[in-house]
Amino acid sequence: MRVNAVIQARLSSARLPGKVLRPLGGRSVLSWVIRAAQETHNVDTVILATSDDADDDPVADEAARWGASVVRGPLDDVLARYTMAVREHPCDAVVRLTADCPLHDPALIAQLVGMWTADPSLDHVSNIVVRRFPRGLDAELVRAAVLEEQDRVATGGHREHVTSNIYTQPDVYRCAGVVTGVDNSDLRVTLDTEEDAKLLDAVVDALGDGVPSWYEVVALLRSRPDLVALNAGVEQNTMPSA
Repeated sequence: MRVNAVIQARLSSARLPGKVLRPLGGRSVLSWVIRAAQETHNVDTVILATSDDADDDPVADEAARWGASVVRGPLDDVLARYTMAVREHPCDAVVRLTADCPLHDPALIAQLVGMWTADPSLDHVSNIVVRRFPRGLDAELVRAAVLEEQDRVATGGHREHVTSNIYTQPDVYRCAGVVTGVDNSDLRVTLDTEEDAKLLDAVVDALGDGVPSWYEVVALLRSRPDLVALNAGVEQNTMPSA
C-alpha cells in the first residue's frame, strides 16, 4: 500500500496573509510541516498542493527547496488540487495536512496511516471527528478512490473542506478515529492570527526547533498557562485557512 502526504498551502490567507512562509525557529512554517511529513516512516511521497496563481510561486519554490513535490491547481478548489496530486503521484491513500500547523507530530500521523493499513477498507481515518488533540495537530487520511469520487460529486463548501462530505456521512463511508484519553482540544497550536504566532514562537523557544512530540507540546502548555493565554481568545475560523 502506498500512502502519500499532501499539504495544502497558499499565501492568500484572510486573517494572516503570508503565514505559511512566516519564520519560525529559523525556518519557514511550511518547512516545519514538510519536515514532519517526511519524518513519518509510513508516508511515501510528500506533495505540496498550491494554486497556479503567480502569487503562490514563492510557496511552490519553498516547498521544492525542502524536497517536496509540487502540484498546482485552482486557487478556490482545494479538492481539485488534491485530486491532481493523486493523479500525478498515484497512491492508495492520501494524508491531508494543512501548511498552517507547524507542530505536526510524525508519530501521530503514522498512527493514522497504521490504522488504515491494518484495515484498508476504511474510507477515512482522522483525529478530528472526535476532537481530543489540540487544534493544530489535525491530520486525516482518505482512500484515493474515495477522493476521486468526491471530485466527481462534491459541491460548494465540500470542495474547500476536501473531506467534509465523507466524515459527515458515516452511513455511507467507513470512518475511524485516533483519540487520546485526555481531552486537550481546548489548546490551540495552529497559525491563523498574530496571537497564534506569538504562542508558536514561545513554544519553539522553549522546546527548540526540532520536531516535537504532541505530548511534549501538551506538557509544556499545561505547565505554562501564560502561554495558553496568548491565543485563548482566538475564535477558530470555520473554513480551511491554508
